[in-house]
Amino acid sequence: MEGPPPRRRAHGVTDVVPLTPDRWPALAELLDHGGPAARCWCMAWRIGPEYRRRTAEQNRAGLHDVVAAGPPPGVLAFREGVAVGWCQITPRGDVPAIDRQWRLRRVDAAPVWAITCFYVRKGHRRAGVMADLVTGAVDLARAAGAPAVEAYPLDGAVSPSATSTGYATTFAAAGFVEVARRSPERPVMRLLL
Repeated sequence: MEGPPPRRRAHGVTDVVPLTPDRWPALAELLDHGGPAARCWCMAWRIGPEYRRRTAEQNRAGLHDVVAAGPPPGVLAFREGVAVGWCQITPRGDVPAIDRQWRLRRVDAAPVWAITCFYVRKGHRRAGVMADLVTGAVDLARAAGAPAVEAYPLDGAVSPSATSTGYATTFAAAGFVEVARRSPERPVMRLLL
C-alpha cells in the first residue's frame, strides 16, 4: 500500500504525500539540516532511549530500513518541489516506546494509529505546514483502514516550549478531541475515522 495520492492543499502551495522509498532523498535532505531531527531520525518512539546510544548515521539507517520495508511510515510536505515538512504516522504498535511514557499509555484497546513526530524546515514554520501534515497523515491512516488516529501534542496554554509533537490547538482544528490527560501539558487527542 502506497497510501493516498498526492493532493494540493487548500492554500495551493503545499503537496503532502506518503513517504515511499523513491522519496527518501527528499526526507534525508530535509532532516540533514541539523537539530534534534538529524540526531533522532524518528527512532526514539520506535526503539526507545537506545536511539541516544546510537550514532545519527545508525538512526538514519534504521529509518531508511523502515521506509524501504514499507508501508509508508509518514508523510512529507513539499513547497515548489522542496520538502518542507515531515510527519511520522504509524500503527501505534510500530512505536512501542510510546507505551513506556506514563502520560501516553493506552487509553483503551482501540487499534489506533499514532502521530508521533513532526519536523518543519526553518523558514516554513508558522505557515500552515503542520496543519497540512496532520491532514495528510489522517489521509494516509484512513487509506490504510485505520479506525482512529491519536496524537500526543503539547497544550501551548500550559507549556510554551517547542515541540516535535505539535500543539493541541492544531489537532483540535483538525477535529481531534481530547480523550485523556494524565499531565497538565500533554493531552491525548483522537480522531475517529
